[in-house]
Amino acid sequence: MPMRKTTVICPVCDQPLGYKDEASKTLLCDSGHRFDAAKQGYFNFLTGKGTNFLEDTSAMVQARDAFQSRGHYAPLARKLSELVQRYHAGTTLDVLDAGAGTGYYLKEILDLTMPASHDALALDISRYAMRRAAKLPNTVALVWDVWRKLPTADASRDIVLNCFAPHNPSEFHRVLRPSGACIVVTGEPNHLNEVIEPLDMLSVAEGKLAALQEKFAAEDLMHIETEYLTYQMELGSEDLYNLAFMGPAGHHLSPETLRGKVQSLGQQLVTASFGVHVFIPKR
Repeated sequence: MPMRKTTVICPVCDQPLGYKDEASKTLLCDSGHRFDAAKQGYFNFLTGKGTNFLEDTSAMVQARDAFQSRGHYAPLARKLSELVQRYHAGTTLDVLDAGAGTGYYLKEILDLTMPASHDALALDISRYAMRRAAKLPNTVALVWDVWRKLPTADASRDIVLNCFAPHNPSEFHRVLRPSGACIVVTGEPNHLNEVIEPLDMLSVAEGKLAALQEKFAAEDLMHIETEYLTYQMELGSEDLYNLAFMGPAGHHLSPETLRGKVQSLGQQLVTASFGVHVFIPKR
């Protein structure tokens, strides 16, 4: 039986990878490099290579899933879906989510845009996050470092999504089709400002947009627009715990200490504030 080709490329030799059989559990290239899916459905391309970055732990991913499942970031997911529809008119959608986490935004985009068919690639260094993303239909979930060459073919993606994740604009440009768009989400300086200090979270630096524009322009990606989204979230103690623990601060926060902090705070009205930036290849 001939291999069923994909738009994923081998991280060893850059040749196209295909599924060995209909079960979609093994990826092979013509050079014989083989990658078997974990029992949870994701593929680990970092085996033997490793990364200098810390993966989000199982507890951090559980906290993110719990927070997102409560709908606190649903307005952001809707905004992303609007922009995908604005910048992609086709009935099929080939999308790469670089730094996908649990796949929450990717799932919401697919649910809201309802393309006739789609081919999705979700990348993250966390195995625990990719276990969840692998459950999405027609989605290949890969454990991979976004700073490295992205394991997908040149000009293979209509949309590159990059939410609260490392930016690799040279690779984003390479994998985008000429008519494609890269959508980048960053936090604004007032994002979560009511709880940053009491929960020992990391703050958002000023000047994000200017730095992004310069970095992406150097790789021939032109800034087209930025939409700002700000709203208030009513968060109880469990929400506050998950909010703090799901992000980068989760690598150094003590769960026991954090529980004490959120209990003393009680229910809070917290600002969510995002910049949603759209870049397209220079023509």
